[in-house]
Amino acid sequence: MHYTVKPVAPGMKVVGTALTVDLRAGDNLFLHQGIYCGGEGYVLVADGKGHTENAYLGELMAGAAKAMGLEGIIVDGFVRDKEMLGEIGLPIFAKGFIPNGPFKDGPGAINTPISCAGVAVHPGDLIVGDEDGVIVVPKDKIEEALHKAENKLQYEEKRLQTIANYEEKRKQGNTDGVSIAPPWLEDKIKEFGF
Repeated sequence: MHYTVKPVAPGMKVVGTALTVDLRAGDNLFLHQGIYCGGEGYVLVADGKGHTENAYLGELMAGAAKAMGLEGIIVDGFVRDKEMLGEIGLPIFAKGFIPNGPFKDGPGAINTPISCAGVAVHPGDLIVGDEDGVIVVPKDKIEEALHKAENKLQYEEKRLQTIANYEEKRKQGNTDGVSIAPPWLEDKIKEFGF
């Protein structure tokens, strides 16, 4: 999603299945209903149209969502009650904060395809968020994405160990003929005559 969608407090992470909510800009009626349609394993993903004049949720809604067992909430818009949202501990991701309350008139929709912060989200997609931002994995690509992520993790763990070993050898003055450049770099950089 767009880089401006961030956790409302440090350390928040979320993983779960998308339960989508389409909202009228500045109106949270269907976000309320979405909370009570959710439960464990689900992340509420709300298309707030990037609206920044009203907050879509605050302390009360976050508390209710946590009580319902939701894994988190992603909102393409603003929220309020920053301090309390951090204390509640439910992972909430939004574009920022504003004290102005929302309308509660609708219309809206629940569990339909939406666009949230520039990304298509369908009910059942995998949602993963941390301090770097939020990603959406289409439900038909979840298995492939998890396989690629596991391979990437193994590669990165091996690279980190190689780097740490090199640093230790460097401190001992024992790096003659040893390189920690990744294997793919040499071929790529040759394309530029380096």
